[in-house]
Amino acid sequence: MTKKKKQRFEVGEHETIAECLARMEKAGYVPIRRMEKPVFEEKSIGGKKEYVPVRQQIVFEGQLK
Repeated sequence: MTKKKKQRFEVGEHETIAECLARMEKAGYVPIRRMEKPVFEEKSIGGKKEYVPVRQQIVFEGQLK
């Protein structure tokens, strides 16, 4: 059985970036890439549907040490 060489780690909603990086290191991975993308919520303002940014989703890609 072979291990995956790369894996993605998402920063949880109530988790800091440092805690996510510590979790990666404990699993034996080194961060090689950071990706961010906005998370939107649909709101009805004045009869129109608008998409409002709610938070930022941060995902790290890690490679085995």
